[in-house]
Amino acid sequence: MAAMYSNVTTENYSEYENIPNGKYSFCSNIKLKAFSRVFLPTLYSIVFVVGFIGNGLVVCVLVKYHKKSNMSDLCLFNLAISDLLFLISLPFWAHYAAISKWSFGSFMCHAVTALYMLGFYGSIFFMILMTVDRYAVIVHTYTSLFSKHRSVRSGIALALFIWALSSGASLPTIIFSKVKNESDGSRCKVENPEGSAWESFSYIELNILGLIIPLSVMVFCYSRIIPILMTMKSQKKHKAVRLMLVLVTVFFLSWMPYNIVIFLMFLKQLGYMTGCDWEQDLHMAMQWVETIAFSHCCLNPIIYAFVGQKFKNLFLKILNEWFPLCFGRCTATETMFSESRSCKSSRWTSISTKTKSKQ
Repeated sequence: MAAMYSNVTTENYSEYENIPNGKYSFCSNIKLKAFSRVFLPTLYSIVFVVGFIGNGLVVCVLVKYHKKSNMSDLCLFNLAISDLLFLISLPFWAHYAAISKWSFGSFMCHAVTALYMLGFYGSIFFMILMTVDRYAVIVHTYTSLFSKHRSVRSGIALALFIWALSSGASLPTIIFSKVKNESDGSRCKVENPEGSAWESFSYIELNILGLIIPLSVMVFCYSRIIPILMTMKSQKKHKAVRLMLVLVTVFFLSWMPYNIVIFLMFLKQLGYMTGCDWEQDLHMAMQWVETIAFSHCCLNPIIYAFVGQKFKNLFLKILNEWFPLCFGRCTATETMFSESRSCKSSRWTSISTKTKSKQ
């Protein structure tokens, strides 16, 4: 992730560029720091507020009506928890970017990094699990092997496995993150062991686990699901197909730019791109693409939850209980309108039937 790997928000980078006659020129980051102090806190705050409200509502609805939950709801619940963990870390990174130093101590450096990485990998892995679950239900509807493993108990076991997998993927970054005192303040950043390949491994890990595997799974599963839905004679099939195309498109557009920049930083770490221009351009690009990637956790509740009819009904029901003065009237008005419309429709049908019988 940008805050840990590119060190845009965590490291006051400086580099000496080799120029002719054996001299070195100091790479200044004054403009980049000034831009980061305004841009990153603002964007992080917007993502935090919007994402926290959306994912918080998802958690509230699923906890309130947990007795009606199934495998899909369990995946959605854990996806929202993952996004919330990720979002909780953003105010700390926003404060860090605003004052250009870490003021929360060593323990919080590890804790915030853990929230950041667990939320990132948890969100990715639970999206994969939800995709595979849809594939199993639609493509292998009559296969007993898949139906047998969709119980809530097996879902809890799968969720625990996903969290363990997320912890394993996050552990190196959590261990190697530390507070380092520098001349202009403390820094919370990843300090990989000297002479090791952990930094290169972290870039490859992000590309593979963060984009290649989830995108491949989504493309494969939905390419099998969509033809089956198209053969069904249902009015909802077009909405389902559109939703799945949106899922793949949004995920691709959100994470592809970020992973491209991560790959370029990997090439720079190998020594293929050197110089102040590359350094500054990559750090500036990371600030933009990470914000696009972070916004995906704001879109998750809309895509996975609020688009579904079942979840929308539960959501309106809980709003009716919490805010009866507003949403109670709205629901009652909508019910009266629908009843009146159905009454008029049945009356018109009755009149037209009588007219035809007389003729």
